[in-house]
Amino acid sequence: MSPVRKTFQALLLLSVVAAVAVPCALGDEKKDNSEAAIVRNLDIFNSLYKELNTHYVDTIDAQKAIETAIDAMLDDVDPYTEYIRAKDQEDFQVISTGEYGGIGSYIQQRTKPVKGVYITGPYQDSPAAKAGVRSGDRIVAIDGDTVTTWTSDQVSARLKGLMGTRLLLTVARPYCGDDSIKTFDITRETIKIPPVPYYGVMHGSVGYINLTTFNEHSFQQVRDAVVELKKNPAVKSLVLDLRGNGGGLMESAVQIVGLFVPKGTLVVTTRGRDKQSEKAYKTTQAPLDTKIPLAVLVDGGSASSAEITAGALQDLDRAVVLGSRSFGKGLVQSVRPLPFDGALKVTIAKYYIPSGRLIQEIDYSQRGADGSYQRIPDSLARVFHTAHGREVREGGGITPDIKIDYPDLTRLVYNIVRDNWAFDFVTKYTAEHPTIDPPSTFEVTDTIFNEFKHFIDPEKFQYDKVCEKGLQSLREIAKTEGYATEATQAAFDQLATLLRHDLNHDLDQHRDEIAKILAQELMTRYYYQAGEVEYDARHDETLDRAAQVLSNPAELHRILNH
Repeated sequence: MSPVRKTFQALLLLSVVAAVAVPCALGDEKKDNSEAAIVRNLDIFNSLYKELNTHYVDTIDAQKAIETAIDAMLDDVDPYTEYIRAKDQEDFQVISTGEYGGIGSYIQQRTKPVKGVYITGPYQDSPAAKAGVRSGDRIVAIDGDTVTTWTSDQVSARLKGLMGTRLLLTVARPYCGDDSIKTFDITRETIKIPPVPYYGVMHGSVGYINLTTFNEHSFQQVRDAVVELKKNPAVKSLVLDLRGNGGGLMESAVQIVGLFVPKGTLVVTTRGRDKQSEKAYKTTQAPLDTKIPLAVLVDGGSASSAEITAGALQDLDRAVVLGSRSFGKGLVQSVRPLPFDGALKVTIAKYYIPSGRLIQEIDYSQRGADGSYQRIPDSLARVFHTAHGREVREGGGITPDIKIDYPDLTRLVYNIVRDNWAFDFVTKYTAEHPTIDPPSTFEVTDTIFNEFKHFIDPEKFQYDKVCEKGLQSLREIAKTEGYATEATQAAFDQLATLLRHDLNHDLDQHRDEIAKILAQELMTRYYYQAGEVEYDARHDETLDRAAQVLSNPAELHRILNH
């Protein structure tokens, strides 16, 4: 980092932090002194920039320098306070509303097999899907302009646009013979990303709802799902799956909790820098069902509004929570407009769920000696109580009532996903097989698995050579310590032979994990996200455990009352 940039960062950080960090409880004299310091430091910064702009040997890029300083300052506050540039406003609105104008597809920038931007998943019923665009297509041109050297951001910006406008999308489709170049005439639409990609009946009597985000449409879609599931006389309980749900609108969480608890129930309280900022959020509508057995699934990817939902239902003893400990984000953000179409998403408060506990795991106001943020230690976590008197602790996210240990992803499977082996195999498979069994019955057969094994080129497969590197380090240590005898070297050589990778053997050893990855990719290609979710639900240990608990009134009562 250049000295100029460091100077900008330091001075802007000093001036603006002074502006935002003045406690409201200060007396008039201290407040006046602090305001004087703000004016003084802003004046210093202004004068410094003028001097640099006038005398520095090279031209100063004002926008780049100031934005670098802004980013450095906000990085020192917390990860959720961020400057939203004018050019990023559209992407931010997509997160909030789940809507944008475009063709409706995920894309990915890749370096191989051919460098470029690839289609990785058209949404169901999107303009891209209806036109015939497929996952694995490499984007060659848009409206006649060659884009093979463009970045994914550049391609994304060109694909988006006003509803009703047309574009010509030219792609190269692998495994398609000589006619591999295809052009599609697509009319852009308002793309609505569904927060509930799937709901249905599992285990014969469990109504299952998968919720991926909390946006403006989440409440209505969850409500519609509950209404439809309750129409089925076989449904005796409900499961709300919030795993991997990073949160979103807090008001949406309050509304969804309100589907299952009485009107007027306190769900969450926010507290900022002073008492006047405290605000209580209660349910405002009549519930759909306050008695039906309910389970909520969480994991380390469940955060923010997902934790409000799970935590509130746990505190109210309305639902049993299963899975692994959630992320631990108990901070509330608000978006404030800035000049020139920018905005500041700023943390304004912490939220507290009905028992009174804060689930925030990291204390961003404290740093360790190495500059890292400090986690709130378990020994300092205060004990709170649910509506029925069960002990729950603050900090560290939501601890499930029933913990499920999820297996770690092996390095082999990680490499298969990272290097797109599964993705590219399924691209080839879909080109050769027009249909497959539905998600309700599909399984990865030995035939499919063996086809995948033969698809992988052992010469191109990238192993993480952890064993080899570890053994080499051990050889060097033995030499340094004086143990590098002939016998030792022979033992090392024998160990090296035993640790040599055998790809065919490794693939067979991890068949179950690899089959799951292949099935998910296949389901997405043939049946979109809904198909993937339905398939996963059929092979889900956590959902199985939830169904077991919900079908046992005695166990459910014991969990929620002890």
